[in-house]
Amino acid sequence: MFKKINKKMHASAGVLVLVLLLCSFAGVAYAAFVDKGQVLGSTFSVGSADLKLLRDLSLGADGANLADEIQGPSFSNISSNWTADYLVKLYNNGSSRVTVTTNSDYLTANDPDELRQLIYVEIIEWNDANSDGTADETELGVSYGRDTIVKWKTQGFSLGSIDAGAVKGLVVRFSTGTVSDTKQGAVGIFDFEFNSIGE
Repeated sequence: MFKKINKKMHASAGVLVLVLLLCSFAGVAYAAFVDKGQVLGSTFSVGSADLKLLRDLSLGADGANLADEIQGPSFSNISSNWTADYLVKLYNNGSSRVTVTTNSDYLTANDPDELRQLIYVEIIEWNDANSDGTADETELGVSYGRDTIVKWKTQGFSLGSIDAGAVKGLVVRFSTGTVSDTKQGAVGIFDFEFNSIGE
């Protein structure tokens, strides 16, 4: 009886070893047919931001008409309730859409009488529909805000977006409220800048 049980156990163990060997070979055979696909040499190019100013507002955005800096306006005989417009066209010479902001920039030494506290600036969207470089009332759009030159420096204005290869026209409207007699003959010099950030 023990011999029969022992033979059955040997037979069962033999079958188990055979099954394990077959599984191992099947695994080896399966591994022999595994393959993979690869994507090689992926290239990522970051878009460029290159904001330009148009020199002549009645001309297009060709290379000779584009500048990084242009001469600002010169206003004289400023008095109470004065206003004057300065027109600007920005061109996105980069390869991607950009968000634009603007700030004034000045040294307090260039404004000893603190005209920056009295002069206001308002930035207005301008669509030069007839491309003549002058702003008609019908071409004016939304106002991006109005504040003093001081706030223009510290807080700035957000001017929305410009697509690659597109032009954005702006009216920079300067104005005053009350200007006291103590400011007669005062002179202030201010820069302002437009900054672009890729979206």
